Amino acid sequence: MEELLELQQLLINGNIPGALLLVEEMTEMSKDDKLNKIFSFGIILLLHLIKQSAEKHSTKSWEISIFNSVKQIQRTNKRRKTGGTYLTLAELQETLEDAYQSALNQAALEAFAGKYDEEAVAKMVNKEMILEQAIALISANPT
Repeated sequence: MEELLELQQLLINGNIPGALLLVEEMTEMSKDDKLNKIFSFGIILLLHLIKQSAEKHSTKSWEISIFNSVKQIQRTNKRRKTGGTYLTLAELQETLEDAYQSALNQAALEAFAGKYDEEAVAKMVNKEMILEQAIALISANPT
């Protein structure tokens, strides 16, 4: 809200370069917020994909969590007015790769009732396959 008031004042004062700079900063802040949300939902998505792969089964709860995470990532990444997305497929891939270790750490706590550490769980799963599965789910047409 503070930024909007500042923008208004810059425009009233005729400071167009300052206003444009502030708009650029606000756009970057908005993209950072979207990236953080996608990262957080990416951790949840990967966590359940890792648990499914490691434990070789699924639960209704995991499936709903995967569905909801995918839906939230798709929704957050969608540009409503102009169409398209905030993050490209390559940027989504990079974000998921960045989120993977956090998801793996959490999966080690949850999978097999916490019996194995993250190194052991990592050996039970194929990281590339899980990341590909996550991207495929996100890239699918929104439901």
